[in-house]
Amino acid sequence: MIRRALLAALAALPLLGALPGFAAAEERVVNIYNWSDYIDPKVLEDFTKETGIKVVYDTYDNNEVLETKLLAGKSGYDVVVPSGPFLQRLIKAGVFLPLDKAKIPNLKNVWPEIANRLQAYDPGNTFAVDYMWGTTGLGVNVAALRERLGQGRALNSWSLVLDPATMAKLKDCGVMLLDSPEDLIPSVLPFYGYKVDSKRWDDITTVTDALYKVRGAVRKFHSSEYINGLANGDLCLAVGYSGDVLQAKKRAEESKNGVEIAYVIPKEGTQMWFDTLAIPKDAAHPAEAYAFIDYMMRPEVAAANTNFVSYANGNLPSQKFVKPEILKDASIYPDEATMQRLGVNTAWNDTTQRFVTRSWTRVRTGR
Repeated sequence: MIRRALLAALAALPLLGALPGFAAAEERVVNIYNWSDYIDPKVLEDFTKETGIKVVYDTYDNNEVLETKLLAGKSGYDVVVPSGPFLQRLIKAGVFLPLDKAKIPNLKNVWPEIANRLQAYDPGNTFAVDYMWGTTGLGVNVAALRERLGQGRALNSWSLVLDPATMAKLKDCGVMLLDSPEDLIPSVLPFYGYKVDSKRWDDITTVTDALYKVRGAVRKFHSSEYINGLANGDLCLAVGYSGDVLQAKKRAEESKNGVEIAYVIPKEGTQMWFDTLAIPKDAAHPAEAYAFIDYMMRPEVAAANTNFVSYANGNLPSQKFVKPEILKDASIYPDEATMQRLGVNTAWNDTTQRFVTRSWTRVRTGR
């Protein structure tokens, strides 16, 4: 009887692997939701090789998509990458897990200045870690702009976008603006002498009225297509994110198509933005999420991502491993004088958000 029972138990062993609990124990996984074209694929491969944790990696093109999924709950993601004002709103909504910092030993590598600025959205850096940061500015096709505007015209001003006469000259060569009012409006506010974080409706209206007047010269409002548009020479001006424009510059250089792209931080000032790593409260794999965030905070890994996407990261020791041409590029790692012209914009309250949405719809549609 004992032998028969033992044989029966042994025969049942292979079936245990089919049980949900045992399957989960065999395969660890982390589900990531990040912006498109925003990580070195080799980093993901190396993470899996080292930890055995499989990465399921999905992408999006704007914060609104991420916000909608997270507010609905059960998004299925373990690590997400919200930008500052959206991080702030989602923290208020109770979406994220407070970070157990003991599980992220590589937090010792954070860049204090960046962590301090990030506290405008996340007091105490309680819920998020900076992944990348940068600015919103001008992507210019230098030769095309010189041809239409003349050699003497400065290219480091928001007037390129806000002056109707200038935009009329650029319409034929292609202009694209971000489809992101939370980035575009605050960035342009300094042109009129207002602070990036102004919540005054009159200030916001000044910007949206100006954008409405030039909308006829805008080929498209989009938050990622301008990368290829600039690189291919299909656009001569775009308002975009620093690293995206520099990716366009890199692609143009690699293709040897003769297109010279430059990224310019406007002299009047602009928005400084942050993309952060956070864990949804209902994440199914929090242990794997912590392992991923800790891995991303290794200096060599943070540098690999910066070298791939041309954005500055929030990891101070990583600068030893960042390519010199990136680290010395003031459009990526601005000098102190430029840093003083950069502002952060916190989330609009619900009433102002509705006002901005209506104003932005008018800009986008002309109605």
